[in-house]
This record gives sequence, C-alpha cells and structure tokens, in this order.
Amino acid sequence: MKVAVIGAGWAGMAAAIAHQQAGRQVTVFEAARTVGGRARTVPATLPDGTPVSLDNGQHILIGAYAESLRLMRLVGVDTDSALLRLPLTLQFPDGQGLQLPDLPPPLDALLGIARAQGWHWRDKLALLRTATAWQLRGFRCAPQTSVAELCAPLTPRLMAEFIDPLCVSALNTPAREASGQVFLRVLQDSLFSGRGGSNLLLPRVDLGALFPQAAAHWLQRPGGQVVTGQRVQRLQPVPGGRWQAVCTGDSADDPATREVFDHITLACPSWEASRLVQGLADLPGLDRLCGLAGTTHASRWSKAANALRFEAITTVYAHALGASLHRPMLALRNTAQHPAQFVFDRGQLDGQHGLLAFVVSASHGDRARVEQQVLQQAAAQLALPALQPVQTVVEKRATFACTPGLERPGMQVLPGLTACGDYVQGPYPATLEGAVLSGTAVAACLSAT
Repeated sequence: MKVAVIGAGWAGMAAAIAHQQAGRQVTVFEAARTVGGRARTVPATLPDGTPVSLDNGQHILIGAYAESLRLMRLVGVDTDSALLRLPLTLQFPDGQGLQLPDLPPPLDALLGIARAQGWHWRDKLALLRTATAWQLRGFRCAPQTSVAELCAPLTPRLMAEFIDPLCVSALNTPAREASGQVFLRVLQDSLFSGRGGSNLLLPRVDLGALFPQAAAHWLQRPGGQVVTGQRVQRLQPVPGGRWQAVCTGDSADDPATREVFDHITLACPSWEASRLVQGLADLPGLDRLCGLAGTTHASRWSKAANALRFEAITTVYAHALGASLHRPMLALRNTAQHPAQFVFDRGQLDGQHGLLAFVVSASHGDRARVEQQVLQQAAAQLALPALQPVQTVVEKRATFACTPGLERPGMQVLPGLTACGDYVQGPYPATLEGAVLSGTAVAACLSAT
C-alpha cells in the first residue's frame, strides 16, 4: 500500500513512522524547507554576531508523554541526554510557589503542597480538598464547565500562582475560557499517572533534533521519502478509491506526472487541511468516487476544522553576558503589562549561556510591544535590566483555543482519506503528545479497516 502523509510536523512524522511499521510505502510532503511544523528549529544571531539555533517556540514536555518518548527512542534519540528531567516546579524568582518532591503519587503532591512557599494553610487545605473531590468524581465534570468554574473553591492566590500558569501552559487558553474537562484529563494523566508522570522534561537540544529530523532519517533508511519544499495544492480522487496529491509545479494537464496513492493522511495544520478538503467538496462527481454522501461529509469536516479558534504564543529570546537564573525554568508573575508566564535559562539547558527564553502563552498585541513589555518584566522581576533582544517568535496560530464543549473534527474524512494532528478529536489539548498520539492512532485505524 502506498501512503502519502501531508505535513512533516510531529503528528505527520508519527503517522509516517506508524504507516511504515505497518509495511506501507510512505511519502511525506512538507511545504516548508525543514521538518518539524510548529515545533522546529530556527536560526538566529546573538548581539555580538554569534550564530545560534533557537526554537520557533520554547516547549515543555512532561514525564507522562509516553508516546513522544517512545517515538524519540525508536528513531535513535537518547532521551536521557536530550531532555532535562525535573520534578514539577512552579516557583517564582522570590522562591515562592510549588515544587513536588521525587516521590510516587499522591505522596509527591501531598508533600509538595504542604511545603509550598508563600501559601497560607487555607490555600493548601483548599487545594487538597478540591483535588480530592476531583479524584472522587473520576476527574470528570460537565462538558460546558470552564477551568475557572471548576476551580471556584480555590483561593485567589492559588488561582494566580498555580491554576492560571498551569492552565495556560497546558491548554494555552485562559482559565476563564478553558475546558475544565480537558484540564482534568491533563491533571489525571500527569499528577496521577505514576511516578515521574508530572516531571518536567526540558529540551537540551533544539526541537528539530529532538524528534522530527531523527524521524526523517529513520523513515528514509528503509526507503521512505520525505519531500520538503512541496506544498500540496489540491487532492484528486481517482477511480478505484485511490488519490493523487497535486503539488506545486505539477502539471495540471498531465496526470501521469502525479503519483497515485492508496491512502492519504492529512497531517498539515487544520486550516490547510480544511482548504484541501473543501476543494474536494467542490469537485463534481465526488459522490460517485467516494460514496453517496462524499460531498456532504467533506463539507462538514472542512467546516468543523475551519471553525476552530486559535491562540498565539510569543517567545522572546534575550541575551546578556552573565545572565542566568537560579533554576533552568522559573514561573513569572503575569499581568497585562508583564505578559510572560515562564522564563527558561538556555545556558543551563543547551549551553547557550546568557540566553533566556520568555514564553507568553495566549499572547495578544503586536510583536514589538510584547517584546518591550517582556524586557521590562525581566528588569522588574529578575533584576536583569541589560538584556538585549535576540529574536521574538510569534506563532499566531500556535494552538486551538481549548474551550468547553469544543467540537473538533474527526480522524476519518472520506474513504482513503484521514486526518491527524493535535486538533483532531481526542482527550488532550494542543500538545506535542496529543499530536503524536493522533499520528500513531491514524495509522492503527487504517490497519483495523
């Protein structure tokens, strides 16, 4: 079976690996010149002219990301050296906040909450009571419940110093708008999944080297293809339930120049997948080739994918000689004027000393303004007034807005056409783990049919 995967992000590479392991001949098409999608490497230059490799956004993984870790190891990544493993820590520059010890759950959470610096006993008791109630209810809540409503019994300090930063880092959606059910699933699978599940895994290598580049090499060794710089312009069903992917530069008048596939997996962003599927819905004769309701199914799927709302993430990279933090990652107090929620010391992670990465999740405002606000925040909260901006990366559609009761498009689009990605139906928000789980699942779904 010949399979095309459109998109070489984390979901696409996971799908391609699973397809190839199932004995299929795989070709991956990627519009960009590099693999990785929204978790990739970008070049930059320090103020003194030194070239550096950055990421298009600072990412955090956690110990519960079992599928991501499995795939990294499969393609030859040494996860012990590529990732710095730390107990879950949400501590601020003044030392206040939460740090879990290295113990099995729920002992780690109980002891961590009891020892949390700056929290009153009322804060700690409220969190223990509320978390116990969540566990007794099986980490379930009404579909329309927001995280803010879910956490109503908690104190203002807990909301500001625990729930808000945890919610925005996991769901990239403010607590007042975020899905309580998805938030509970994240808590269940991280804090209660087993020892180490809540650990922070901070990349010590760039995101390209962490998985997608190694995955591309792994695919190509047994004969798979990864074609970069080729944007799929449209899909074309052909008789016999097969498909053509018409790429940039292909001749529209010469079908023989286009490869025919038994199956296509859409692993591109939701808006690009929506465009391709809507193009199919507009084709005359789709019902004849793909079933009586082919046009209706394609149109509905395209509309569902196109209806998703997105949140931006801004990462501000700044540098100063001697700049460092007392931990590899710190939480920051987030306000309208000080928008960053976290800062990472790249010197402690990948040896780029003096380089800090500030993350603004659910980011709003133009690039220059956010950058200036973050530099002011660094001076006020970290006593680092001499930082110079290196590069500010704004991913305007970094993640879908994970809102209560959100209807996400399904994996099956049409016969012979599936979709995967962090936005496809599933229990998780827009995370790397959600993306690779979707990619692995789409190939398994094909095996089951």
